[in-house]
Amino acid sequence: MSLLVELITPEGPAFTEPAVSVTLPTGDGEITVYAGHVPLVSTIAPGMMTVRLPGGEQRDFAVARGVIEVTPVSVRVLSDIADRVEALEEAAIEKAKAKAEQVLSERREDSEGFAEATAVLERELARLRSVRRRPSRRSPSRS
Repeated sequence: MSLLVELITPEGPAFTEPAVSVTLPTGDGEITVYAGHVPLVSTIAPGMMTVRLPGGEQRDFAVARGVIEVTPVSVRVLSDIADRVEALEEAAIEKAKAKAEQVLSERREDSEGFAEATAVLERELARLRSVRRRPSRRSPSRS
């Protein structure tokens, strides 16, 4: 039995496919959802979401804060971002993170600017964590 996975951002749907399982970062830790899971609504934390497709293929996404809705047959994820991990470049993320940290330190007195810089930093940290967890980085490639 498969699970319909929907990953939705403010820009629209980022991913919609049947899957075997989904692993998500939540405020209480990482969870894995399979078909038949009990209904659940929870928050997601910035990090990496892994979708395992029928046939063994895997899709990894960097996600930021958001919410999930789980039913026995579906998982709906609403997130500020949904970046395919293999498309992310660590050097570019490090640069964006450094810029966000600089803006954050400069805007301590500006509550709106501080909140915006905090959100940008959080998104970049989610991307960075995801890139660093990418399977190709964890184990050496075999010839």
